[in-house]
Amino acid sequence: MNHIIKIAVIGGTGKSGKYLVQQLIAQGFPIKLLIRNTDTFQITHPLIEVIPGNVTDYNTVQRLVEGCNGVISTLGMGIPASEPTIFSESTTHVIQAMQAFNVHRYIVTTGLNVDTPFDHKTGKTAMATDWMKSTYPVSTANKQQEYEILANSPVDWTLVRLPKIEQTDECSQVTVSLTDCRGDKISATSLAYFLIEQLSIREYIKKSPFIANV
Repeated sequence: MNHIIKIAVIGGTGKSGKYLVQQLIAQGFPIKLLIRNTDTFQITHPLIEVIPGNVTDYNTVQRLVEGCNGVISTLGMGIPASEPTIFSESTTHVIQAMQAFNVHRYIVTTGLNVDTPFDHKTGKTAMATDWMKSTYPVSTANKQQEYEILANSPVDWTLVRLPKIEQTDECSQVTVSLTDCRGDKISATSLAYFLIEQLSIREYIKKSPFIANV
């Protein structure tokens, strides 16, 4: 991997995003980090360039993506919570900016509840999907819309579907499937390593893998 490449990060202050940022820095990647509330962000590092603003503003997303070689998003609802339509809006803006600046690689995280035509969900994955659809219908539908936007886009995207995220420095073996989730949890550190690995491999381009710790 050529560590001269710069990565744009969305959701880098969230429960999984902060582990991603730590690992990107540890591996020597310069990053541009979108921060909604800069007053609460205390980290300073020569590899971090902070872009204040929100993914709902296209001009801000343009400033974030410009000069980067890839985008990783671990966007969640945030605190205070964003509108439940933020996922499709974010991805729409990111893809538009990527095309404007000829950036190709886009890696996004989402939940188990997103469906693809290749799925064979069973057991807990199927139950979790049904529960999310009934409990959070608006945000679940919006995450599904995000998948449809990605599937119809020209960029090299990967949508990583996740079970429960555990905020821990522990890193163990990851199982990957394109049809069903084979575990109940993923450590934030394991997730960070997996996301960074996708910058240099093509196995899951234009695919939506489930990942979990064994």
